[in-house]
Amino acid sequence: MAVKLRMTRIGRRHRPFFRINAVESRAPRDGTVLEKLGHYDPIEKDKSKQIVLNIERVKYWLDKGAVPSDTVSQILLRHGIKTKYAEEKSARRARARAIARAKGKFFTKAERIAAQKATEAAEEKAKTEAKAKAKAEAEEKVEAKTKPEAEEKVVEEAKAVAETKAEAAEEVKAEVETKVEAEQESRVEAPQVAEEKVKVEAEEKAEPEAEVVEKKTKAKKKAKAEPEAKEEAVKEVAKEAKAEAKAKAKAETKAKAEKKEKARAKKKVAEAKPEAKKEQKLKKKEKPVRAKRKDKSDEN
Repeated sequence: MAVKLRMTRIGRRHRPFFRINAVESRAPRDGTVLEKLGHYDPIEKDKSKQIVLNIERVKYWLDKGAVPSDTVSQILLRHGIKTKYAEEKSARRARARAIARAKGKFFTKAERIAAQKATEAAEEKAKTEAKAKAKAEAEEKVEAKTKPEAEEKVVEEAKAVAETKAEAAEEVKAEVETKVEAEQESRVEAPQVAEEKVKVEAEEKAEPEAEVVEKKTKAKKKAKAEPEAKEEAVKEVAKEAKAEAKAKAKAETKAKAEKKEKARAKKKVAEAKPEAKKEQKLKKKEKPVRAKRKDKSDEN
């Protein structure tokens, strides 16, 4: 009678538990058992308690010619029990592995999966390297095209900056010269204007005095011609003279104030002209500078 050492499953779902039994080779997995030799609990955390064997009875059945299954033979190897069947099987597997490798084939599924992963990784590396090379070549071409353009732009910008600086220096010189000329002209014109003002004032003063003298003479003549109305005429003449004198004084003060205001307005206009010129020149300068800044921002 051929005897096998194999395991029978006991336990509920998701909680496996195996017994190691000596069973007749023709019996089913859960059939009649000749002897219970131990058990295997894969869920037990303590590895020393996972496998429990009656080693004496195991050796007895091996001496009688019992053949252990693959899993049982591995369990026995953990406890230092080697069987000729396990050694033969390992030798057969080694020979088959050598033959498969000589033919360039894979012996196990794990080897085939590892080889596939290695080839995929190599292909991915090659693709990434090719992409990196293509990018580098494209960047080099773009740089080769853009370098001369960038250099030309830099040169043009430097020229424009130099030109703007030269124009600014020339404008500053022109402004200084105009200021100096204006000051000289004002110095020359100042005494002439003062003399003209004095003459005009003297003439204005002389005119009312002459009129008053004429009126007085007329009054004297009338007084001589008409002695009765002398006092009344003198009074009326005096009143009219006073009123006219007051009106003339007011007119003179108004004329003087208007002249002063005109002179101030002229001075303000003369002072504002160079400032307006400066502002216009500064605006002209700012326009190209702003345009250049925009160009730089667009390039960035």
